Amino acid sequence: MKMTLRWYGPGYDSVTLEQIRQIPGVTGVITTLYDIPAGEKWPKERIRELKKIVEDAGLKIEGIESVNVHDSIKIGTPDRDKYIQNYIETLENLGEEGINIVCYNFMPVFDWTRTDLAKMRPDGSTVLAYDQKVVDTIDPQTFFNQTNDNSNGFVMPGWEPERLSHVKELFEAYKDVDSDKLFANLVYFLEAIGPVCEKYGIKMAIHPDDPAWPVFGLPRIITGKESILKLFKAVDKPYNGLTFCMGSLGTNPKNDLPAIIRAVGDRIYFAHVRNLHHFAPGVFEEAAHLSSDGTFDMYEAVKALHDTGFDGPIRPDHGRTIWGEKCMPGYGLYDRALGACYIEGLWEAIDKAEARGV
Repeated sequence: MKMTLRWYGPGYDSVTLEQIRQIPGVTGVITTLYDIPAGEKWPKERIRELKKIVEDAGLKIEGIESVNVHDSIKIGTPDRDKYIQNYIETLENLGEEGINIVCYNFMPVFDWTRTDLAKMRPDGSTVLAYDQKVVDTIDPQTFFNQTNDNSNGFVMPGWEPERLSHVKELFEAYKDVDSDKLFANLVYFLEAIGPVCEKYGIKMAIHPDDPAWPVFGLPRIITGKESILKLFKAVDKPYNGLTFCMGSLGTNPKNDLPAIIRAVGDRIYFAHVRNLHHFAPGVFEEAAHLSSDGTFDMYEAVKALHDTGFDGPIRPDHGRTIWGEKCMPGYGLYDRALGACYIEGLWEAIDKAEARGV
């Protein structure tokens, strides 16, 4: 595996490349051109400039998270092919720069949903948290406004103000999109971009829905083992793969995370490793990466990745905000650095135990 950290780029991240470079074992970043709206083509010179910034810091771009998919593609409007063509040209420009892993999602309106961006834990840290009862008693526009107001001044991924200031219009646009139509539009998209992916060896790693159930009546289609395998059967091509996100799939306690890893096998191209603490159905909060701090058996999940031969980029995911840091909620330096070292420790122990026949 290749240990990485997510980095939002100059001007958008409180964490610097110099700090990332000092985390033991971290050799690359997962990044993006954060200022380019969904649907627009990424210019080759911007990609090249970003690549140079990262490499000058002694790191490597191991993947892009995300090249966001325009709502017209998800909805299936008559102009979707225009945006798909822009996506194809973006992939071509990435491929020509040697960047061949793209994480993306196909969630309507909200890329992820949390009801609290700074829930205080007993140890004094703050974390992202979710409570379905809050979602059930609030309207989407108010929900967006509250999320935006509590973002510490950062532009949150998937919650860009210029798009979500039109939440009511977006909900109206999606009103006739059920899970079957959304899935069909995903298949259409993947088949359309297939030739450029195959030409440049690009691996499209879809991110699971977060949380793994419908929110505000919006459909969710990548929620567990069955839906992932359904997608792989519908577009049975090597470029069609998965971002295995423990936190997103793990929002549903019924999802057996190691079993999903073993079922999907070599179609996992990117891994987000994090822990959650479940309190009740639909009520959970982020936790430290350590198994004992949450609900997941982190050892068993990492071992499943190891046993299936995973060799792609991996990153610690949402961390706690600790030690007085001011950062984008979930994306500070300190707790994610601790998480990276913890994951690396698990991987080293599994490696050595296997080598010794233990």
